[in-house]
Amino acid sequence: MSRPAQARIRLDHIIANYQLACSLHPAGQALAVVKADAYGHGAVPVAQALAPYAPAFAVACIEEALELRAAGIIQPVLLLEGFFRNDELPVIAEQNFWTAVHRYDQIQALAATRVAEPLHIWLKVDTGMHRLGFALDEVADVSRQLLALPQVGQVTLMTHFANADTRVTPGIDVQTQLTGLTEVAQALGLDMSVANSAALMVHPMAHKQWQRPGIILYGASPLDFDNQTALQLQPAMSLVTEVIATRWVQNGDSVGYGSRFVATKPTRIGTIAMGYADGYPRQAEEGTPVIVNGQRTRLLGRVSMDMMTVDLTDVDGAAVGNAVELWGSQLDANEVAAHCDTISYHLFTGVTRRVPRIYLTS
Repeated sequence: MSRPAQARIRLDHIIANYQLACSLHPAGQALAVVKADAYGHGAVPVAQALAPYAPAFAVACIEEALELRAAGIIQPVLLLEGFFRNDELPVIAEQNFWTAVHRYDQIQALAATRVAEPLHIWLKVDTGMHRLGFALDEVADVSRQLLALPQVGQVTLMTHFANADTRVTPGIDVQTQLTGLTEVAQALGLDMSVANSAALMVHPMAHKQWQRPGIILYGASPLDFDNQTALQLQPAMSLVTEVIATRWVQNGDSVGYGSRFVATKPTRIGTIAMGYADGYPRQAEEGTPVIVNGQRTRLLGRVSMDMMTVDLTDVDGAAVGNAVELWGSQLDANEVAAHCDTISYHLFTGVTRRVPRIYLTS
């Protein structure tokens, strides 16, 4: 391993963040959401680290669930998008996966399929997100249809919030999305799962039998404001590299593609081994923060495929081989994301496979 670009993953921080999530509603249980390769952190090592603590996991699809089973994860695994083909159902039953159901033809498929064991169905309810799910006035009838099938052993109601992460709601709010759903669940005697990371952090009304923490497991807050829980999160991924060259440019000299940066005074430039092929956003704006040799500095010029350039003018001890952090323990990923017109989820999941994941326990 010669090229210095790495994603260093603190598994102990992920465990601590999961335990923090659980402490927000100790009367309930928390699925550990490890979809999208654990938000870019590596689904198998993350699930293995959390296995002594988490009663169940959640992924997007059966391929992700089977990867966990092959790695020795024995807990139930929820398929958040449900099944796409009818021939997945026998595998779901055999492997003790739980599956979302969000449309009528999936109920028909269940009724027509022989399975080894009755399934735990997570009935998706559309409370205003308008992506997947049954309308609220359909839930009672649909749940009865499901529970009447020998292929179904248990039903849990699930919904997803559109705006739990924002202080000023631009559209439908959490309380509106929950209106009626809790009453329906109680009338039917069904467990509920409605709290994503943001709702778990700031909306106690959403705390039910099952919570679904995702991004907070990885140490990034989904909120557009700080709260006490956000301040306790521990970043799990540090995207790091090194300075591989330095040079001085003079007043009027430009740097990089498109000459986006033009020096207005003598400026020391550092070239670092990190680019958009590693997953660092090409759209990062001029001045995006970077940590070099433990000191805060800034991106200068455009991000290229394999390299980018930073300002070393005021960095003490600046030299080839200096450690560089693009986000992580010294620099909040949310701050970097704001300079890239994106979110921390996008940063984490965008780190490409040519960046080795190095797993640390302390």
